[in-house]
Amino acid sequence: MLQIVIPAFNEEARLPRTLRELRRYVRENRALLGEVEVIVVDNASTDATTQVALAAHTSALPVRVVACPTRGKGAAVAAGIAVTTAPVVGFMDADGATRLSALVEATRLLALGHDVAIGSRGAHGAVAEVRHSRLRESGAHWYRTWAQRVVPGVSDTQCGFKIMDGDLAREACAELRTHGFSFDVELLARLRRRGARLAEFPVEWADVPGSTFEPLRHGAASFVDLARISWRLRGATAVVSVPRFAPAIASPAPAVAVEA
Repeated sequence: MLQIVIPAFNEEARLPRTLRELRRYVRENRALLGEVEVIVVDNASTDATTQVALAAHTSALPVRVVACPTRGKGAAVAAGIAVTTAPVVGFMDADGATRLSALVEATRLLALGHDVAIGSRGAHGAVAEVRHSRLRESGAHWYRTWAQRVVPGVSDTQCGFKIMDGDLAREACAELRTHGFSFDVELLARLRRRGARLAEFPVEWADVPGSTFEPLRHGAASFVDLARISWRLRGATAVVSVPRFAPAIASPAPAVAVEA
């Protein structure tokens, strides 16, 4: 079984389409994906996010809602992962920016022996339709540069699509202290310190209007959080987990960057 967490803050407009498309994709790829459940985390929304999520529940794609009063994407994802029980879990954005074909590729990588499959707009072969301002593009460039110092070898820590071994994900998320948008960096760093095998793969991604991310406010906070993450993890002792899968088999797809 696969459980997918979707953090949502005031997403009544974008979430229904994302859930409809996800239901259709899961139905068409049931043989590859197996049973899938969605956990929508209502992150203190002031609109009808919870209602539209519950309305999307069907037998083809069960949807349940978890409330997270602590504001921040990191807090919401951690709250969602905490209630999962499946052997494979992950999270994706409420806007559905990442093309859903990433689901099959990610689960394939875990079946090959990797513990974490990271959807990436920076990996070779990725397609990203971006409508950002120069300010946001410049900030993203410097953010990626600094993030790679914390998680070397990962070209895009911030794409909101990751599929993980369930036990490792729950262990790492229980330790998360970053509530904001930089939580991905801390999560990946903690997963790596637990001995997780990371695989980054290219995705098709399109910028969807309606983002709640504000470059000046959230961007500055993200850099501050990044500095805090680096400081917290400096000199921390790595925890090596017992492997949960057979040794990894190199992916035949040349576009996939796989960590040894």
